[in-house]
Amino acid sequence: MIDQIQQRLLEEVAGLHEVPEGAYNIRANGQLAQRNTTANIDIISKENGTGIDVRIKSGTKNESVHIPVVLSESGLKEVVYNDFYIGDDCDVTIVAGCGIDNCGIQDSEHDGIHRFFVGKNSKIKYVEKHYGSGDGQGKRILNPGTEVTLDEGSLMEMEMVQIKGVDSTERKTTADLAAGAKLLVRERLMTHGNQSAVSIYEVNLNGEKANTDVISRSVAKDNSFQKFDAKITGNTMCSGHMECDAIIMGDAKILAVPQLEANHIDAALIHEAAIGKIAGDQIVKLMTLGLTEAEAEEQIINGFLK
Repeated sequence: MIDQIQQRLLEEVAGLHEVPEGAYNIRANGQLAQRNTTANIDIISKENGTGIDVRIKSGTKNESVHIPVVLSESGLKEVVYNDFYIGDDCDVTIVAGCGIDNCGIQDSEHDGIHRFFVGKNSKIKYVEKHYGSGDGQGKRILNPGTEVTLDEGSLMEMEMVQIKGVDSTERKTTADLAAGAKLLVRERLMTHGNQSAVSIYEVNLNGEKANTDVISRSVAKDNSFQKFDAKITGNTMCSGHMECDAIIMGDAKILAVPQLEANHIDAALIHEAAIGKIAGDQIVKLMTLGLTEAEAEEQIINGFLK
């Protein structure tokens, strides 16, 4: 059963106010809480108990899979391996994410490793949100890993969001793209206090006319630390773009490490990186409309991360 704390976490990371339609697998404090499959989407527990296999039949369209994880027990640490096998000509939304509420003195940690095998001409939207809460001294730690293999003509849109409450995270995403495949990544990240967040992306454009667009927007407050480490490798006629745009506040530190590797004369690769503070004239302009300085900063940040 899902208790009130876990339900609140589910609302934050997966937008679930009630049991979702379609296929879902809800994990709470290291155990399966609820599951549902459909005629086109099957969810199977791995024999060794380390995770699940999600199998989506070719031609499946306008369906969704929710696989959120919530932890409300202090001191719980787990590693989960989830594999997604998506057939050809699909159009499916997959909603993941993890919420940790830690009111104890021990650290709580969830490391989710997700592998995606996307069939030809399929379209996948993948949403992964991280959230932390609780007034305990124990840390809330999340280390997600994502491995993506895109077959010819496929498209994957990834929305990676972490806005509040996670003390430490290292997110690593790797992707291999076949001919005509496309990967879009939109990362939104905010750290505060003494939090640390590392984002690593490695995209290999292996097939002709493969394309990727990786964009990260982040805000670092107080004494927090962020690192954006991204590499695009073009191995044939392809195109790739990455962008890191960050706002730095207080005594925070941000490190941006964009990398491009072109192994073919027709590999067109671009990177952009910008780090700076909020412009004073922006704050002044909003304050003339009646906002306090703190409210003006919040408005600017919310608009930046939207």
